[in-house]
Amino acid sequence: MSVISVIGAQSGDEGKGRIVDYIAQNCQVAIRYQGGDNAGHTVVNDKGKFGLHIIPSGIFNPNTINIVDAGAVVNFDRMHDELSNLEAKGVDTRNLFIDTRAHLIMPYHKALDGAEENKRSSSQKIGTTKCGIGPCYSDKSARSGLRAGDLLDPDWLKTRLEMVLPLKNRELEYYGLPTYTLEELLKKCADWKAEFGNRIKDTLPIVRKAVRENKNVLLEGQLGIARDLDWGIYPYTTSSNPTAGGACTGAGIAPNRINEVIGVAKAYSTCVGGGPYPTELFDEDGEKLRRIGGEFGVTTGRPRRCGWFDAVAVEFGAWVNGFTAIALTKLDVLDTFKTIKVCVAYEIDGKRVTELPDTQGQAKAKPIYEEFEGWNCDITSCRKWEELPKKAQEYVLALEKLSGAPIKYVSVGPERNQIIIR
Repeated sequence: MSVISVIGAQSGDEGKGRIVDYIAQNCQVAIRYQGGDNAGHTVVNDKGKFGLHIIPSGIFNPNTINIVDAGAVVNFDRMHDELSNLEAKGVDTRNLFIDTRAHLIMPYHKALDGAEENKRSSSQKIGTTKCGIGPCYSDKSARSGLRAGDLLDPDWLKTRLEMVLPLKNRELEYYGLPTYTLEELLKKCADWKAEFGNRIKDTLPIVRKAVRENKNVLLEGQLGIARDLDWGIYPYTTSSNPTAGGACTGAGIAPNRINEVIGVAKAYSTCVGGGPYPTELFDEDGEKLRRIGGEFGVTTGRPRRCGWFDAVAVEFGAWVNGFTAIALTKLDVLDTFKTIKVCVAYEIDGKRVTELPDTQGQAKAKPIYEEFEGWNCDITSCRKWEELPKKAQEYVLALEKLSGAPIKYVSVGPERNQIIIR
């Protein structure tokens, strides 16, 4: 048996999709355990290039059962679009299921998300994608949310909507937005039931059976540790826990049943959204990283903030999540850099700091860099560790030592076979 959790070791957009796609080829169950459609995973394989937002990246293996589990929030309209795109390109989606406990992103959630973000001052904007994720999780915590399983019980669904809709309409009126009638939302939910009702089920028996039968189970998160609600740069975070602990809660799997926790980190760093980012570059190197790496958000298309690898932040993520290994992505993006920098500490109020501080401390942090000589050659055809140039090996080994976890996978390109296993 092998239960593997794949965690973002930075701010998200680390390339988790391609790592999950690679590992999922040998997995019987793939679980999306938290988050919604506000971030995307890019997957490139023999069927093309895909930007997935809510569907697990294991969908490309026809023998893998894919589950959007209890810790996730679901926008069925976005799921419809993703399924249509996948099926148009020949992907078999029959093995996709949604747990009855997953919360529903309702139309009013999306409307309120945008309104709340627009009310914030420029310095306090979170950088939300306005997909309704935050308001949906707020309702979940307030016990006023709707769940996927509610669609299967029209009487219960109507009771829940009758309870929550007056409050939501008052909030919408406060922002000067159109309100919703009970009838139009019940019609929306009826349409969702007609399309997705046969996919909505209690998925825990499937997961329990797979674990007990020693099947390979993959836990896929969204975003990264820097956006975690508790351990990230609050309040510039997501509304759930994309950590190894969040994987247990969202997938219904106990911590002692997880065999591997793989942290995914880029060979540099990127960030979408607000908040402090100590290694952010505003020079030609930053622009070069963005251009070569194609650093634009999968969901929004926004240019990603780019910077050098922050070993202080990744080591923090390795500790909180208990990484058993790291998958290093986009090493090839650094092929033409003569000098590569790594943040090994911060200077805060004149003192050298090697422990990641809270949000306010990160806002004051100045990166202390160690420089490495670049390898200045194309590594995209390398498939074995020994084939990498010595300077590239030295860089990877330095990151391994600084990060506090072994680097097991090294990605040298977007294709499924462009990966080195150490």
